[in-house]
Amino acid sequence: MIDHQTVERILDAAQIVEVVSEFVSLKKAGVNYKGLCPFHADKDPSLVVSPAKGLYKCFSCGHGGNAVRFVMEHEQLSYPDALRWLAKKYHIEIQEKELSDEEKLRQSERESMFVVNEWACKYFQDVLQNNVDGRAIGMAYFRSRGFRDDIIKKFQLGYSLADKYALSKEAKKKGFEDRFLITTGLSYAKEDGTLHDRFYGRAIFPVHTISGKVVAFGGRVLDAATKGIDKKYVNSPESDIYNKSRELYGLFQAKQAIVREDRCFMVEGYTDVISMHQAGIENVVSSSGTSLTKGQIQLLHRFTNNITLLYDGDAAGIKASLRGTNMLLEEGMNIKILLLPDGDDPDSFSRKHSAKDFQEYIKEHQVDFIHFKTNLLLEEIGNDPLKKASLIKDIVESIAVIPDEITRSVYIKESARQLNTEERVLLNEIVKLRQKEKEKSANQGVAPNGNTTGMSPTTDMEQDILPEADVTPISQPNPFYKTETLIIQEIIRHGEQIVATVEDEEGNTKPISVVEFILMSLQEDGINFHTTFYNTLALEICQNVTSNKDFNVLNYLLAHPDSRYSSLASELATDKYMISKIYEKSDLNLSEEKIQDRIPHLLIDLKLAIVEKSLKETKNKLLDPSLKDKPEQYMKILKDYKELSEAKKQIAQQAGDRSVLASKRN
Repeated sequence: MIDHQTVERILDAAQIVEVVSEFVSLKKAGVNYKGLCPFHADKDPSLVVSPAKGLYKCFSCGHGGNAVRFVMEHEQLSYPDALRWLAKKYHIEIQEKELSDEEKLRQSERESMFVVNEWACKYFQDVLQNNVDGRAIGMAYFRSRGFRDDIIKKFQLGYSLADKYALSKEAKKKGFEDRFLITTGLSYAKEDGTLHDRFYGRAIFPVHTISGKVVAFGGRVLDAATKGIDKKYVNSPESDIYNKSRELYGLFQAKQAIVREDRCFMVEGYTDVISMHQAGIENVVSSSGTSLTKGQIQLLHRFTNNITLLYDGDAAGIKASLRGTNMLLEEGMNIKILLLPDGDDPDSFSRKHSAKDFQEYIKEHQVDFIHFKTNLLLEEIGNDPLKKASLIKDIVESIAVIPDEITRSVYIKESARQLNTEERVLLNEIVKLRQKEKEKSANQGVAPNGNTTGMSPTTDMEQDILPEADVTPISQPNPFYKTETLIIQEIIRHGEQIVATVEDEEGNTKPISVVEFILMSLQEDGINFHTTFYNTLALEICQNVTSNKDFNVLNYLLAHPDSRYSSLASELATDKYMISKIYEKSDLNLSEEKIQDRIPHLLIDLKLAIVEKSLKETKNKLLDPSLKDKPEQYMKILKDYKELSEAKKQIAQQAGDRSVLASKRN
């Protein structure tokens, strides 16, 4: 783990213009720099880099942050790996945290396994390229698939000799221990203790992590040897470094293309991925013939919200296209389906057509998943009303797991039209399903937006910071979101700034920061942010501000390993008018005033909005005709209404006094 002081040195040394210039051609534009954004197909320079603020921001696709965030997004690296990348660029020696003996042993074991896999990968490649049998058998197989030399090199393809002991013997000559050959799955021990190669006589497909480390191998028996073989492929077993449910074949080679195209194609096998790359379609990955897992989907979701499932056009391919789709939908993914002509898979289709023809076919034939599923099932039911009811239930279950309300609404309308059913019917069923999920989560003690609910929010900034109520059935918008975001903007920009003093019980004065003042003011009235993520963020910042006098809120958030923090910080800090995407510009006149006046004004606005909402709800209760027969209940509600009216009057009076914070400073 990188120690805090080293992280600070890296952040201080990293110059945003220098870092971005490694990947983008920048031109001076006033005090800033501009260039083509690398995160979308940018034609007019929309990427702005501010050396004064140390930030970048694309005003077209929304990507933004500091130097660490840019390296993370462009190179698709984790936060620690991005720091190491910058440390290497600026010649900063990394000081890792001292590990315990147990941690050191585990880390050493993992590193040894990676070293063994890396050696094996090079060994298989060397056999393929330079061994007589490798060229005559292994290379002949890849040539028969039409793979070019550059593609073979790109995916580090190799060949394992038919000798059952060849790799194990060579590895031991190089000094590798038996236990690492066994734990990586390259070899397994016979009863007599000798090591037996797992992949002998097979074409080798290395599996890489997102950062390019080799974690596993897939070995395919060659076509001439497939007769009587049940399993054409043998794969590495799971280990301390390999969990198949968290890896996607080809993601390392595809990640930048996925970000650039904002779409990923999902295929079944290794050769499908490789053939599509050769056809010029690089944003493609494979689940390696297994059903998609939640871990794989969440990994993919880091790069795009859009996925096209590309399968064979036969019955098996159609059936495969429906597996795992609800899991994709509940993770907030937008799904399209592309079925190839019957008898073709992506590998064979790409060999029959040019890259241009393949890409045209994709554009013309991929269809929205819900539309595809509805049409597919309609063909099966005929005029059977019971089957139609079952179909409606099936479609409703898919729509219900979609976390975004607008998307659900669109699908409800379209599905009702296709199914010749009233929208109300679908809506009611979806409400029931989502309510059932919410109750189930509550019974299990899981927050409504927890992973076990099946109702996870999308990864877009606005969806990530919606309140918990927004994952309830057909959720209502947070009426306080506008004002709460303006308050959070003040915390992000000025959270550590001292704005007031208070006296403790002993009469000593204590300085109060912006974030402390805001939280104290809300707590005095028993108020929390209705946007749940804002509560978490504000409390985390407050804890850091009170424990570290040199703490800088903006730097902390921009370098935060949780992308929600860094995305929100770059959104609200890059430009003072950036939040005009969310609000009307008239609201932004407040941003021109002094902070001492602005914050109390915003807090009063929030309190007033909360009281007005409660007043409206209470008034509606008083209009309930059933209360005529319940005088005690009516009087209680009436009392609440009068108290709320008085509270509104007092808050409205405070709204005219904008010197609250200034008086506390004095």
